[in-house]
Amino acid sequence: PPAMSVDRKRAARAAGGRAPGVAGGARVGEETMQLGLLMEAAHAQQALAESAIEALKAHTLDLDAVVREALRHTLMDELQALRAESTSAAEVLRALRRAAGWSIARSSIVSTLACCIAVLALAAWLLPSRAEMAALRARRDALDEQITRLEQLGGRIELRRCGDAQRLCVRVERNAPTFGEQADFFIVKGY
Repeated sequence: PPAMSVDRKRAARAAGGRAPGVAGGARVGEETMQLGLLMEAAHAQQALAESAIEALKAHTLDLDAVVREALRHTLMDELQALRAESTSAAEVLRALRRAAGWSIARSSIVSTLACCIAVLALAAWLLPSRAEMAALRARRDALDEQITRLEQLGGRIELRRCGDAQRLCVRVERNAPTFGEQADFFIVKGY
């Protein structure tokens, strides 16, 4: 045949270089024909496989979108559940803080009251009573009167032991006049 397809030419070369229809090539022509048909079937299968691969790629892209959407929905559901749980946990923590605040306030009040009671009890035990205070004031007043009387009677006189014999001596006013027949009386310093 004048126009032979490229595949048939290849098949003919593979069969020994004889083209179909050549003398002595009846058997070769049949084999070539089968080989050509086989090649065409292979091409058809290859085209079919390529279209299946393309369809599979498209399906994979669709499947990828479906998986992404499912993941997004699942993630959103889990995040909403997590948000609800964290809100619940925050509420529990707030309630605990309020309870702890009241507990601390109660214990502070009790501690303060206990300290005040202890101070008052200690003061009542250590400090004198009103009657004792009145008695102490009366004694103080009596002692003040005695001190005043003693000062008037010479209670401010400065006495000391003097000399080797440790005799009793008194501090006198040197600039003051002397008294007595023998001028042996002096005015005591401070009077």
